[in-house]
Amino acid sequence: MSELDRYHYDLPDELIAQQPIEPRDAARMLVLERASGRITHARVRDLPAFFGPGDLLVTNDTKVRPARLTGRREATGGRWEGLVLGIEADRLQLIAKTRGRVSPGERIVLADRLGADAARLVLGERTDDGGWLATVETAAGAKITDPEAVLEAVGRVPLPGYIRRGEEGPGDRDRYQTVFAERVGSAAAPTAGLHFTPQLLAGCRDAGMGHARVTLHVGLGTFRPIAVESLADHRMHAEWCECPPETAAAITAARAAGRRVLAVGTTTVRTLESAAAADGVFRGPTELFIQPGFSFRAVDCLLTNFHLPRTTLLVLVSALVGRERMLAAYQEAIRHRYRMLSYGDAMLIL
Repeated sequence: MSELDRYHYDLPDELIAQQPIEPRDAARMLVLERASGRITHARVRDLPAFFGPGDLLVTNDTKVRPARLTGRREATGGRWEGLVLGIEADRLQLIAKTRGRVSPGERIVLADRLGADAARLVLGERTDDGGWLATVETAAGAKITDPEAVLEAVGRVPLPGYIRRGEEGPGDRDRYQTVFAERVGSAAAPTAGLHFTPQLLAGCRDAGMGHARVTLHVGLGTFRPIAVESLADHRMHAEWCECPPETAAAITAARAAGRRVLAVGTTTVRTLESAAAADGVFRGPTELFIQPGFSFRAVDCLLTNFHLPRTTLLVLVSALVGRERMLAAYQEAIRHRYRMLSYGDAMLIL
């Protein structure tokens, strides 16, 4: 058995959630106590009952851009699909798939949501991770200097491939977004945050919890598969994140008072722990890969969704609770028919 095989479990296809539950906080929540391994079952709306005055809730305020693009190659007419990972000045950084060899300088005619021709991409240089840098122009060939506006006009919700309906539904544009999303930049949702409602946030405040925010723009680092057998050989793709001074101060105060820090999602964990390694405040790219043996300095508790086998997300959870305990919790979730992955249920680690 390879090292990566140790992070495998059998995920029943019928448990992969295809639609979000409503209301958001009605999702089920498996509660795992790290010290004892005890498992109980609750709902996300019960979250405030597990915390008290002085505990700190930390969420990721990134906002998902409509990053999925479809179109056709101007030269051949062949179908083209792309996913925007970031925007640098007036250029899109993206990964793409199409049949045949694509060359720098080639134009892609983008389709709007009704399938009509819209703007064009001009593919430029290749990136180190095998993607592209591209500019955007009008049908008449004039350069567009605000590609974010183009994405808003023609982009689609970047639903994961395991949501088999593929195209966004009428509610996905709102539902695949957290209620505290503010800073545009993600190519995927920080899915643990999708469970929150304004009422749940108010319930946390009523319980005496503080609320602080970080930002991590989700990109390849979060969802790229592990392609090597040894975890030591895996390199995370850099993702931009920020832990501002006020959040660093709130964490310091909570820990000094002996209170707990609850991170909502693995992206929040990676941001907080990147900041902890930099004395609390951090702004820039992180390549932090959290795996067993990691010493957590900022995070005490974690609310997270259930993740795909053999992924960095599953490895991170294992680093917090232990691999065997994590796999036992997953088997318990499967036995109780929890809904898995992005639109699925949640696990609270205490």
